[in-house]
Amino acid sequence: MSGWLHILRGDAPLIVALPHTGTDLADVAGQFRSPWIARRDADWWVDRLYAFAHDMGATTVRTAISRSVVDVNRDPSGASLYPGMATTELCPTTDFDGAPLYVAGGPDAGEIARRRETWFDPYHAALTAEIERLRAAHGRVVLYDAHSIRSHIPRLFDGTLPQFNIGTNGDASCDPALTAAVAAAAGPDQVVNGRFKGGWTTRHYGRPGDGIHAIQMELAIRGYMDEPDVPDEANWPPAFDPARAAPLTAVLADVLAACLAFARQGA
Repeated sequence: MSGWLHILRGDAPLIVALPHTGTDLADVAGQFRSPWIARRDADWWVDRLYAFAHDMGATTVRTAISRSVVDVNRDPSGASLYPGMATTELCPTTDFDGAPLYVAGGPDAGEIARRRETWFDPYHAALTAEIERLRAAHGRVVLYDAHSIRSHIPRLFDGTLPQFNIGTNGDASCDPALTAAVAAAAGPDQVVNGRFKGGWTTRHYGRPGDGIHAIQMELAIRGYMDEPDVPDEANWPPAFDPARAAPLTAVLADVLAACLAFARQGA
């Protein structure tokens, strides 16, 4: 564990990655137009939502750095994960609603390279090391990339997002049996490879033929906290309430249990 990179190791064949729960604006906080806006699109409380994962033997890897500083779930080459659709960059210059993040412009190429070297590369070195450690002991390893997002963001998607959004890069990042098991555990309010097909983590690490199965879960935030129609500094983020989140947590426990059952079938 470093000041910003948190790894809790388990011995089960499951890694839960938490790339967007961080709110630390690091040494660039003064460049943002508003610290609140720079933090607004975090995956709020997802690390608390999955706090039970370690009790199941899972390994968790989390960065405390805000996605507005550097998004560790974007292609480091700068290529869009969703060509032709609205999205954000490796070092985002706008928030999810399209509003500018910076007082003036944004980071230049040199600054983007610095942020990648300082935070992106160590995060992925840690993920790689944990995958290799567990893959040496197990026939299969599941990498579960955990996310959440507001239920309504017109710039990114129409209407209301399903509660559970499962991404497998069009069935390329994991065995279809894992997708089916996760979908069954999630229940009816879900979609597979809908608006969110998996970010760079899922696409980069998922190699089913090598025993590494990567799957992304994007949750609509309404499932675990009361979501205001219009987030503002007075109401966002709502405090995490374990009792309010308990029904969703129970479903997520079933989802991770399904991931473990799948992984152990390959033992």
